[in-house]
Amino acid sequence: MIEFTLNGQTVRTDDAPDTPLLWVVRDTFGLKGSKYGCGAALCGACTMHLDGSATRTCVLPISAVAGRTVTTIEGLGTPAALHPLQAAWVEKSVSQCGYCQSGQIMTAAALLDANPSPTEAEIESAMAGNLCRCGCYPRIKSAIMSVAVTDAAAPADAARQPEVSA
Repeated sequence: MIEFTLNGQTVRTDDAPDTPLLWVVRDTFGLKGSKYGCGAALCGACTMHLDGSATRTCVLPISAVAGRTVTTIEGLGTPAALHPLQAAWVEKSVSQCGYCQSGQIMTAAALLDANPSPTEAEIESAMAGNLCRCGCYPRIKSAIMSVAVTDAAAPADAARQPEVSA
């Protein structure tokens, strides 16, 4: 029996220890938001958070998550209380087919948790391993940038304001 925390709740499974986490979450616990893409941890469709870090779950054995915390797209926000990235995805009309989007959002959420003010280059680097067959990359980056904390969104700090002489 393997026990771990899934979206804030302690769960147990008797799935074979080498079963990939993606299949346990989808088939045993019925959470279908994370997708199977390549089966080789290359495309990012299966990305979930493992102890807060974006993790490809199509190759991660369930035995590796014993005692740890897993968050899926379903645990990030709810229809009534969207995560800021989910709201930005809607506002920016990011998804086209939508297949890769849960992995895209989970990767972006981990990035913003670790670095609330990423540069465009940092966003591109963090998101580079997440593939989108529809080519929604510009809208994905725009949505992430709209949620990222920027100097313009930060409270005014007199020490950072340039002096203007007349």
